[in-house]
Amino acid sequence: MENTTWVANHTGRSDFDLVGLFSQSKHPTLLCVVIFVVFLMALSGNTILILLIHCDVHLHNPMYFFITQLSLMDVMSISVTVPKMLMDQVMGVNKISAPECGMQMFLYLTLVGSEFFLLAAMAYDRYVAICHPLRYPVLMNHRVCLLLVSSSWFLGSVDGFMLTPITMTFPFCRSREIHHFFCEVPAVMKLSCSDTSLYETLMYLCCVLMLLIPVTIISSSYSFILFTIHRMNSAEGRKKAFATCSSHMMVVILFFGAAIYTYMLPASYHTPKKDMIVSVFYTILTPVLNPLIYSLRNKDVTRALKKMLNVGSIIQETMK
Repeated sequence: MENTTWVANHTGRSDFDLVGLFSQSKHPTLLCVVIFVVFLMALSGNTILILLIHCDVHLHNPMYFFITQLSLMDVMSISVTVPKMLMDQVMGVNKISAPECGMQMFLYLTLVGSEFFLLAAMAYDRYVAICHPLRYPVLMNHRVCLLLVSSSWFLGSVDGFMLTPITMTFPFCRSREIHHFFCEVPAVMKLSCSDTSLYETLMYLCCVLMLLIPVTIISSSYSFILFTIHRMNSAEGRKKAFATCSSHMMVVILFFGAAIYTYMLPASYHTPKKDMIVSVFYTILTPVLNPLIYSLRNKDVTRALKKMLNVGSIIQETMK
């Protein structure tokens, strides 16, 4: 009997228990409804933004091409974690199998890693548009945009392929309870009974590179942008450039701030409750905020949305 238990614990065949957000809440039903509404808002907001950019020819430029990819990543990332969490709460179960946990971890790491590099590509795009406007069509042609986007997806998948197999092959002979609402690497690693210090150091270095490269590109791009904006003679031009960049910076600060806390701060700063709250920011809140930030603060998008609504109302009137 003891030998059977040892084999089950060390082979990873038994299920994990996700001790998620709802166990920490005094009103789990209300929290479930709120998260479901936020999930629907994120799906609908990002889908509408993708459709607007696809249908309106005035939005067929590099900046909106990158925004389309960002919305696609947001739809996929929130779909990886939230539906499972909501279904578990409704069904009254909180188990996840080892293969499901590994798949969720891989998809999440790939999407988050891809978004890091995509945000860097978007910063570079704004740098070229504002600092080198005459050369913009050449420097940011369709081929370059495709290369930047495909590189973002590739580098994100490298992160997923590196960290997921190593994490899931460690023996888990402690409690099977993951104190998180999805299979995030640091939360799963706490269950391992082997020495993970070397792997944690390698993971830290990997995350530093994954964050350092995009942050360097973003900070350099915006330093040049701010310098160029300061030298602009046109007040209208300064206002338009600053509005475009400030919306991007809001997304960057939210996303990178939460990621730095999760993967770069020492363990002494972490508690399961804090980790879940921070993860909510870049798994649930960021996907719903991105379409709001890029639409409400963008005249081109609001104009396209009004045009779509006007067309819809005209069609309804003609059908009557």
